[in-house]
Amino acid sequence: MDITAAVTAAQGAEFELQTVQLGEPSADEVLIRVVASGVCHTDAVARDLAIAPLPAVLGHEGSGVIEAIGSNVRGLEVGDHVVLSFAHCGECEMCLSGHPTSCLEFNPLNFGGCNHDHTHRIHQHGKPLSTFFGQSSFGTYAIAHQRNAVKVDKDVDLALLGPLGCGIQTGAGTVLNRLKPEFGSSIVIYGAGAVGLSALMAAKIMNCKHIIAVDIHDNRLEMAQKLGATAVINGKTEADVVAKIKEITGGGSHYAVETTGVPPVVTQALQALRPLGTCAIVGITPKMEIDVFTDIMAEGKSMIGVIEGDAIAKTFIPNLVDYYKKGLFPFDQLVQFFEFDQINEAFEASANGSVIKPILRIHK
Repeated sequence: MDITAAVTAAQGAEFELQTVQLGEPSADEVLIRVVASGVCHTDAVARDLAIAPLPAVLGHEGSGVIEAIGSNVRGLEVGDHVVLSFAHCGECEMCLSGHPTSCLEFNPLNFGGCNHDHTHRIHQHGKPLSTFFGQSSFGTYAIAHQRNAVKVDKDVDLALLGPLGCGIQTGAGTVLNRLKPEFGSSIVIYGAGAVGLSALMAAKIMNCKHIIAVDIHDNRLEMAQKLGATAVINGKTEADVVAKIKEITGGGSHYAVETTGVPPVVTQALQALRPLGTCAIVGITPKMEIDVFTDIMAEGKSMIGVIEGDAIAKTFIPNLVDYYKKGLFPFDQLVQFFEFDQINEAFEASANGSVIKPILRIHK
């Protein structure tokens, strides 16, 4: 079938809406009419650094309605509302032990450019286009494996829910699934973007005593306070961020979530921990030097990497939706909608910080 998709033709190229051909779903796949798709930093990285084969149809925070299902699909039906999340094999040790975000096939399934069966569903002029995250949701329709599709309530605006599949799941899951901060503990969130603010809202759910947001944009720090931060720090104007955190928390934070990927900020996050504290790294960080003895070992600290919030999407995303419905996880305050043909403007708004979480409306 012919669909409209945002094609990334080459590294660094702008998105172009073009007609492409989408194949039929296989026995284990579903066809989704894409209602909306979030704009995520990982899409920008894929476009600018070519971490997946190009040309491609990117997009990996899709939400939509199932229009057709393969013969082996179970638990999903035509008409279901779904959020599309990351691809995983479902068979390796990590998947079978409840950690599909660390799937041994995660990289080839999400960044390899083809579907789980090593074929392509998207073509243009007879040539294959790469699939991204097993979904390629920057299109009017998408095909995904049944493992990628998470059924959600029909009484919530479906256009709002796509970012739960990656960015918001990453922030919230890092706190709720991996760090699991104790009642009365302290946590610092470095970077008040969509991932960081989702972690902040999760920390509020966990009743942390100190929830500190660090960023360089005052508008984002104001949003952090609105969502439950007990203190905010502007890293550009504060003379000594580490000393300030230790002053507020009485010796350093128990936990940190580092979302920026900026090496000096990673160092701050480690140094501002109290002894035995834990720093979760979720930002895409380049090579950097760490004083392992001083900043980690000497005080028994831990530094861990967390992918996709260590979440089992099929259960975690519906739980986030339930918390949203109860007013306890107001992620809608992070969102601004753009029309599909405004995709390049949406990415620019994300890059310059004027919009925390852009979402593209693809089908009305």
